[in-house]
Amino acid sequence: MPTKKAKPSQPSAARAVLVLHGPNLNMLGVREPGIYGHATLASIDSDLATLAGQLGLSVTCRQSNHEGQLVDWIQGARPGFVGILINPAAYTHTSVAVRDAIAATGLPTVEVHLSNIHAREAFRHHSYSAAVCVGQIAGFGPESYLLGLRALASRLG
Repeated sequence: MPTKKAKPSQPSAARAVLVLHGPNLNMLGVREPGIYGHATLASIDSDLATLAGQLGLSVTCRQSNHEGQLVDWIQGARPGFVGILINPAAYTHTSVAVRDAIAATGLPTVEVHLSNIHAREAFRHHSYSAAVCVGQIAGFGPESYLLGLRALASRLG
């Protein structure tokens, strides 16, 4: 029986990246546009999907306002994903649970932020998750996600 071949433009399932958006990111485009801009989460996800295809990857994008849900998704990332791109949002500065989940997966993870967290309020300067990520990109608005995906793709080879 002949087997079906995947279209060359379709990335292999073995090259799937999990993209996680933390709390309040569902409000992008409405929430404090002076800080976070006018892009919506849907537009960021669409741009990520387009870039992923160009990089030979696929993305699965999820958003939650709930810490435990993010932890469950991170823990469940193995074996289906080769890496994680995450904007933990406020949990960046508060969640040891998110940090520990990232460390436990062993998957290369890139942390991204729309704003430059190091140029904002002092409580935003510390990231619990950065130490267990391969890198952090912050301050480039929606482009932070695209830069993060490019960096992750480079790390994955």
